[in-house]
Formats: sequence, structure tokens, C-alpha cells
Amino acid sequence: MAAGYESFYLRACRPEGGLGVWVRYTVHRRKGHPPVGSLWFTLFDAEAAGPVATKVTLPGPVAEDWVRIGDARFGPGRAVGSANDVSWDLRFTGADPLHHLPQGWMYKSPLPRTKPVSPHPVARFDGTVTVGGREIALTGWPGMVGHNWGSQHAERWIWLHGMAFDGAGDDTWLDVTIGRLRLAGRTSPWIAAGAVSVAGERLALGGPGRPTRVTESPDRLEFALAGRDVVVAGVASAPRERFVGWVYADPDGSEHHTVNCSIADLLVRVARPNTDPVELRAPGRAAYELGMRERDHGIPIQPFTDG
Repeated sequence: MAAGYESFYLRACRPEGGLGVWVRYTVHRRKGHPPVGSLWFTLFDAEAAGPVATKVTLPGPVAEDWVRIGDARFGPGRAVGSANDVSWDLRFTGADPLHHLPQGWMYKSPLPRTKPVSPHPVARFDGTVTVGGREIALTGWPGMVGHNWGSQHAERWIWLHGMAFDGAGDDTWLDVTIGRLRLAGRTSPWIAAGAVSVAGERLALGGPGRPTRVTESPDRLEFALAGRDVVVAGVASAPRERFVGWVYADPDGSEHHTVNCSIADLLVRVARPNTDPVELRAPGRAAYELGMRERDHGIPIQPFTDG
């Protein structure tokens, strides 16, 4: 079996923000080793001292529904599972899929090495999450469902997601990945891929040759992303204590540190020719993730190995 990784993940946030969950199912295949599956969970709570996170790794993941790891399943419309003293049973419906990469052939070619798709770039969740005896009911919580796979993570990456913007409906959202690739011993400039949807109109962002400006740190992102006749610029940020840190392993044995806050604040400005700019705000309802090689970023890393 070829070395590689695959993940299915979701995030859901209380409609008023400040409380959210992030769940990830991964399959990891190192060269010469059987695949293993991992279940990752984080509860983000702005009123707590920090996130509550846990992870379990099990042998023999199965491509059933989308993925099954032990008794945990993730498939169309439902994710159910448990990890240590955490459990979840969630149902969801959402928007049509978003294929981030601008050309279909990119999903079959060796490059880029990571292939991102959002089965639901925006979704609504119902169900329950139990964390150490605390039961949280989700009723119509906004969120998303994501999927990616590949032979190697980007050298450096950003995932940015916004939904439930003030005064806007479910047809307004932002879902982008931004990466720097390691090719022939050199690291590329930032390349974005994804889309913004404004009142149901999807506008593709990024791709080769599209200007991408990024100033990133573990707790703040300033960005400007171009598409055809559209520029999306803004800021995502959160206090450092609201971030969770993980080790992400690559099939070649290398590792990244990854920090994520799924209750971040997001301000976005969408500018198009001959149209008034649109400003979108999602306080406590956005996701900002940074994957990096650094170890001195100051965000505590969870005590779980990967792969």
C-alpha cells in the first residue's frame, strides 16, 4: 500500500460564538507499515482556561461510509465516535461540495501533494457531545465538513474558515487553504485555493499566478487573496490560550507543529469591480490553523504522537 494520509474532519460552533468543537478522523500510512487510524477531538470554550483535547490511535481503519476507525464512523450526514472520556453523535446537512484546487486534473497528478475538498463548506449540526461528563447539545450549530489526502503535507500551510457572519445567511462563507510547497529544495511563495460565497454566489480564490499576501503568526493572520475580479482581505485572530497544538506527521517521517483555534475572530472585506465592498464579521465563529516547522511558537503541544 502506498504511503500517504487521509483525513475527514468537521467543526461546529455555537451560533453566538465562543464555544465550538473540532473532530478529525485520520488514516496514516507509513512506507512499509500497515495503516493506522486516529480520532482527534478538541472542545474550544472562550470561558475556559484553554481547549480540552484528546486523541486515540487504533490499527486497521476501514473505508466504510467515508471512514471507520474502531467503532467510530464518519459518513454522509453523520459522525459518531469516542476518544477516552469524550464522545460525539452528530448529524449534519450542508451546502454542495467545494473543490479547492482550480483544475480537476490536479486531484490526479503528483502535485500538489495535498488534495483538499470540503464535502460541505458550510453545514448545520444537531446532536450531542460529551466531554468528561459535560453534555453539550448542538441544535442547528453552524459549521463545515472537510476532507483532504495526499502523500505529504505542505511545507507550511494555513486553513481559514468563516461562516455565520453577522447579518448573513448560510449562503455566505469563506473556505480557503493557503500553502507553501517544498519543490526541488526550494520553498514556493504562498499559493491559495478555495472560495468565498456571498449570498450564494461562489467566487473562486487563489490558484497559480493569483496574488496571495499573507502575514502569519500562531495567533494572528492578515491576508489578501485574489480571484477573478475579486479580492478578499482581512484579519483572523484569537488569544493564544484558545489555541490547541498538535503534532502532524508525514509519511516520510518528518513532522509539523499545527496550531488551531476554531472559535477565532474573523473580519473579511470582499471587493469586486463596480460593486460596493462587502464587510463580513464572525466574532468567535471562525477557524484559523497554521502548520509549521517551528518549535518555538509558544503554543502548548498535546502529548500525542502521530502516525
